[in-house]
Amino acid sequence: MLLSGCSAGDVFYFGWPKGGITDQSQRMFNLWIGSVIAALVVGVFVWGLIFWCVIRYRKRGDQLPAQTRYNLPIEILYSVVPFLIISVLFYYTAVVQTDVDKIQPNPDVTVHVVASKWNWEFEYPDEKDASGQPVRTIGASDYVPVLVVPTNKRIRFLEDSQDVIHSFWVPELLFKRDVFPGGVQNKFEVTIDKAGHYVGRCAELCGTYHSMMNFELRAVPFDQYQQFIADKKQGMSTPDALVAAGDKNGLAITTHPFDTDRTADNYAR
Repeated sequence: MLLSGCSAGDVFYFGWPKGGITDQSQRMFNLWIGSVIAALVVGVFVWGLIFWCVIRYRKRGDQLPAQTRYNLPIEILYSVVPFLIISVLFYYTAVVQTDVDKIQPNPDVTVHVVASKWNWEFEYPDEKDASGQPVRTIGASDYVPVLVVPTNKRIRFLEDSQDVIHSFWVPELLFKRDVFPGGVQNKFEVTIDKAGHYVGRCAELCGTYHSMMNFELRAVPFDQYQQFIADKKQGMSTPDALVAAGDKNGLAITTHPFDTDRTADNYAR
């Protein structure tokens, strides 16, 4: 415990990361804590039996102890109890998983996520600019795309890939969703309850620059989000629209573009 460097508060997370920003993350946290506590209870019981057998039935002489070939009650016990434990864990896991995967009609905001090697494009299909095209943000070699979403609103993410399997992952959401090619669209919904800047990554090995395929999820109050969308409809870039909507950071602050300079001077630096 001392070598782990854990604080008293961290100990009771049992390895689960901090910082969940959605209702779903809290439900997953509760499932994790319950599962770990159940595992510890079973572990303590099994360890107790092991040490009891080591002490109680340790060798005391050369006489062979009585051998028991069958013990029906014990055999029933160690068959039924694990089944009950597995059934309870399966039930609560299925309930939480169903809740996390739940899709309800009429989301407040819809975001279309398009992944490609090695970039992200984010569209708002319900928001059209003057030319009738969806409002969108796309990354470049010198720009990490910023995905702007409102807090306390139900957001539906629709995911597609243009080439290989990628994975949409924001660590603070505490789960990820794969992005598939070939017309297979993955989707999920979340309600973010905490404003802030959160780094997003590709969590599926997808090629040479997989580790640099980052983006930023920026959760802002709904009125600021509406102003951002209105400015984007007028043709502003995402950084300019963010600043105009009252955010002093137009560019991503949680991650930075990958330096593509391959000149000898840059390598020397």
